[in-house]
Amino acid sequence: MALEWAALGAMTAAEAIILILLTFPGTQGLQKGLITVARTSLQPLLAVVPFALFLLLEIYWKYEHLPECKGSTCNVAEQDRHSKSVFKSQRNGILVLGAFLFYWVLYRVTAMLVSLERISNQLKNLKPSE
Repeated sequence: MALEWAALGAMTAAEAIILILLTFPGTQGLQKGLITVARTSLQPLLAVVPFALFLLLEIYWKYEHLPECKGSTCNVAEQDRHSKSVFKSQRNGILVLGAFLFYWVLYRVTAMLVSLERISNQLKNLKPSE
């Protein structure tokens, strides 16, 4: 199970790195190459969506089938294990939501940069004709 979360974390980190490089000021010389890299990486990174949905369902299933540990019915070790399990589920849920958010933001920023590049090319073509 840890391998699945490591893979999701790596995909989310890749999305975040590409997003940071795209939005970092002063990279106008590399902008065209970065846009190409982002556009080509969007399709493989789309695999994060069904994968994250599956892991989100796994979190929900674990939460629904978590044994109750209240009062004097369980000892300290069981309470500790229960609280660690809840903490891990919350952490993994934040990772899943972060993966969705980073993919959506990367998609929108890439689309915006592509349209800006297209508009600037149209402006360049119009200026010499005047």
